[in-house]
Amino acid sequence: METLILRPKTKEQLTAIKAVAKALKVDFEIEKSPYNSEFVKKILQGREDFKNGKGIKMSLEDLWK
Repeated sequence: METLILRPKTKEQLTAIKAVAKALKVDFEIEKSPYNSEFVKKILQGREDFKNGKGIKMSLEDLWK
């Protein structure tokens, strides 16, 4: 058989997917992200800030000066 990986964007989508899987008697497992959600938020915010022109870009060589 094949394995499907679904990535719901909302809690409602997740609930619906679980309900369909249970109704069809399909086995499924839930994996939690190994990353702290606050840490992920900070990384994503940093990337967004950089896209919006906040922050600076440095070359690797300049890091050691």
